[in-house]
Amino acid sequence: MRAKREYRDRDDVEVAVLDALVDRADEGMTVFELRAAVDADIDTIEQALGDLKTDSLISVEGASQRVRIYPDDRVVPDPEDLVDDDGSFLDAVRQRLGL
Repeated sequence: MRAKREYRDRDDVEVAVLDALVDRADEGMTVFELRAAVDADIDTIEQALGDLKTDSLISVEGASQRVRIYPDDRVVPDPEDLVDDDGSFLDAVRQRLGL
C-alpha cells in the first residue's frame, strides 16, 4: 500500500519510508526493518525520519526496549479509496501483488 497522494510530493527517501510504514501500519517498523525495506543508507533514512517526525507524519513508540515507528493515521489511505469503481478490495490487493 502507498501513502496518500498528498504526502507523495516529498523527497524520494521520505516517500519510500512512508510507503514502507503504511504497508505495516498496524505493527509499525523498527529502524532496522526500515533499513531493509528502503533502498538508502542509514544516515539518509535517519534524516528522512527526522523530517517526517518534525512534520508529524510519523510517531515513535518505545515498548519493551524496542522502538517502533508508525505512520500518522492521516497518511494511511482508507481501504475504500483503494478500490476502483469496477473492482473489489480483493481485486485491488491481487493487482498490487501481481496475482
